[in-house]
Order: sequence, then C-alpha cells, then structure tokens
Amino acid sequence: MIFLSDRTEKVKNFFTIILCLLPLSFIAGNMIININILLVILSCIIVFKKSIFKINFFWFDKLLLIYFFLILYTGVYHDYIFYQQKLAWKGYFSTVVKSLFFFKYLLFYICIRFLIENRIIRIKYFFIAAAFASIFVSIDLIYQFFKGQDIFGFEAAGRKIGGPFRDELIAGGYIQRFAIFSFFVLPFFYPEYSKKFSKFIIPILFIIFTSGILISGNRMPMILFLFLIFLILIFNKQTTKFLLPFVLIFSVLFGVIFKFNSEVNTNFTKFYFQIVSMVDTTVKGDFKSSNTPQYLKEFESFYDTWLMNKYIGGGLKNFRYYCHTRPNIDKNSKFVCNMHPHNYYLEILTETGLIGFIIIVSAFFLILYETLFKKYFSKNSSNFDVVIIPFIFLFFVEIFPIKSTGSFFTTGNATYLFLIMGLLIGLITKDNLIEKHR
Repeated sequence: MIFLSDRTEKVKNFFTIILCLLPLSFIAGNMIININILLVILSCIIVFKKSIFKINFFWFDKLLLIYFFLILYTGVYHDYIFYQQKLAWKGYFSTVVKSLFFFKYLLFYICIRFLIENRIIRIKYFFIAAAFASIFVSIDLIYQFFKGQDIFGFEAAGRKIGGPFRDELIAGGYIQRFAIFSFFVLPFFYPEYSKKFSKFIIPILFIIFTSGILISGNRMPMILFLFLIFLILIFNKQTTKFLLPFVLIFSVLFGVIFKFNSEVNTNFTKFYFQIVSMVDTTVKGDFKSSNTPQYLKEFESFYDTWLMNKYIGGGLKNFRYYCHTRPNIDKNSKFVCNMHPHNYYLEILTETGLIGFIIIVSAFFLILYETLFKKYFSKNSSNFDVVIIPFIFLFFVEIFPIKSTGSFFTTGNATYLFLIMGLLIGLITKDNLIEKHR
C-alpha cells in the first residue's frame, strides 16, 4: 500500500471526488468524459509518479497490454497502405493517431486499479454518486414523457426520448449501466437503515428505473437491465427471495405502460416482430432478400469486411472505410454501410482481426474466472468483499456477446468498460484474492 503521510485525507478526498464525477460526466458528454479521464491520469502521475506502474500485472493485464500494442501496429500497417494508395482524404496518419489516443483507456484502467488497490478511493461515494445520477436521469425522462420537455427544456420527439442527453437517445443505456448501484447503497454502507427502509425503497427504485428505461424507448438496455437484476437475484442467496416480487412488479408496470401509451406499444411491438423476422431469416439463410432485417444486413457486411483483413484487422475505426470497398457488394441494394457492425465482438474482429479477438476474449475470460467463478463457484468465496457484486455482473452484462451495441472504441463505451474493469480488478487485488505468481 502507498502511504501519503499527512496528505492522505486530502488526497483521498480529491480522488474520490473526481471518481464520483464520472457518472455525471457521462450525462455531460464526450468532451467532459475525456477531461475527467485526463484529470484522473494526470493527477495520478503527478501525485504518485512511477508508483502507479508498479502494480502487479497479471495475465489478463498482460493480454490487455498486448492488445493495445496490436491496435497500434495495425494502425501503422494500414496507414502505410493508405499512404501508398494516396488516400489523402483519410489522413495519412489518422489511424495511428486514433490508436495512440486510445492508449488513454489503458492508463485510465491502471490508475483506477491503483487507486482502489491502495484504498485511496472511498468506493461508497461512487455508489452514491451513481445512484443519484441514475435517479435524476430516470425522473427527468418521466417528467419529459408527461410534459413534452425535460427540466432543462429539451423537447421529446418520436418514439424515443433523451431526457438530459437531448437528441442523443441513450438515456436507457445510461440507467442500465449505473442504476444498479442504487440498490446496494443501504445494504452495503448503511446496514442499520437497510432493515427498516430497503423493503420500501428498493421496489420504488425499481419502478422508477424501469419506467425510465421503458419510456426512453431503448429496448436493448431494458432487456439488459432485467437480465442484470435476474443474475444478481439468482446468484445471491440473500436476494433470491425478491425474484418473484420483481417479476410481478415489472409485469404489472410493463403491462400498464404498454397498454396505455401508444409510443411504448409501437416500440416494443416493432421490436418483437424484428426479432421474429431475424430468427426466420437466419433459419432460412436468406440474407440477400430485400426483406432481410437491418441488423442481419449489418452482420453480412461485417463478414465480408472482416475477410479483407482476417488476422490483424483493418485498424481502429476503419470499418467505415473497408465496408464500402468489400467484395461481393450488391450494387442494386439500398443498404448503406454503418459506422460499425453494432456488436463489440464483430467490431473487434473487423478492427483488430482474429488475433485481437483471441487476445481480448482471453482477457475477458480470465477476469470472469478471477471474479465471477471464484466468487460463486469456489471454496474461497467468503473472502470476497460484497462490494464487488455489482461490478461482477455489470462487467458480465457489458461484455455479453449476444446483444446489439454501440462501438467498442468510442469514448462512452470504452470509458465505461475500462472503468468497471479497473474498479473490479482493484477490489480483488486490494484483498489479495489473485495469486501472487501471476
């Protein structure tokens, strides 16, 4: 552990505050997220200097390091190709620059790990900050739903509403990612109040968050939020008794909103028929039809694009270029390539190839082994701090392969993933729950 003499309390307060600002920065936008990341990294380097790089690097850390350098190598390789082809509009060093900037997430992960391992951050306040932020977003969405505009005056439009995110319709995803911390604030940090109030507060919170996600129009976050709740209730014996009440509350709430609101009704009815259509198309194997759902057309464009650079990929954020130059393009089709294939693993394959895919999946698997498996399937599970529970399942849901996603390499998604990873690994290394020889 790092000892900071008489500055300990001030340093702890400072780093706790900047960590607590992260949930709010996701609401404020990418520029504020980047400022917050840089603040974490620069503050760690200034205060702790080389000490932050003296943490124990385990196998999954080494795999992450290799993956980041693969990203850089792939960027150099493809920028050289673009240079030879005289693609000046791409920018001769654009992929390399993006790859170098992406390294900030590796530094961010190391800093968060370091701060947690050395007990410099008071994790309780992160839970509270995430809880208040997710409650605020949910209530703002509900207000916008009924009033037509949110508390900042941003107007609702269409079947999706953004609340404080304005025209960036990701409010449901935000709630799915941060709301879960609200359920643990009382049980973990205020047990004396938990017995009295949890049985009232937790159902109310569930209603607020579920309503917020439903009316946001974000369907995949709704499924992931329920999946997350289900996993926690199933894996934790203390919470299994709440499974039936949660199912009943959601069923009633969804039924009422679905029946009496046309936007929600249309949104989820359309979602149901999209799923049916995707299953039917997949079974028939007819991906060339004009009736093929958009998501499956994106999958087909991913496959042909990946084949162009199977082993090391096409470079960071170059899917948007190579997809348009892939072979077997149907010139009569009205389908236009998207910016990314809408799935983390498909994007990892196209941007960093089979090698990058194997590396990152191996790192994720090792992290799950050291956390989820050891927490719930090993004899040493009693050694784990209960605070780790939400982070385990948030990480699992975030890397769950069968879902549509945004881009793996964008600011919001990368920041969130490496934040959760840093907190998760920091918590288990803080208590020496990983073997030293790794």
